Amino acid sequence: MSNITNEGLVLACSAIGAGLAMIAGIGPGIGQGYAAGKGAEGVGRQPEAQGDIVRTMLLGAAVAETTGIYGLIIALILLFANPLIRLLG
Repeated sequence: MSNITNEGLVLACSAIGAGLAMIAGIGPGIGQGYAAGKGAEGVGRQPEAQGDIVRTMLLGAAVAETTGIYGLIIALILLFANPLIRLLG
């Protein structure tokens, strides 16, 4: 245990944190798949409302994707910018 440096511990914990942050991508994937399926059902039932259905579906998909993008940004910061290393100095 004495061979572990503070910097190594911070890097290891940052890698674990980045992996946990990427779990945030599961929710948007499920949500967007569900929305696309329901959108296809809606267009099948009312083909004349296709424009409104697709517009609403795309807006919802864009909002749902923000969670995954936030998780990706946090993971990239932890892996490459790593602000926690500066705290050791």
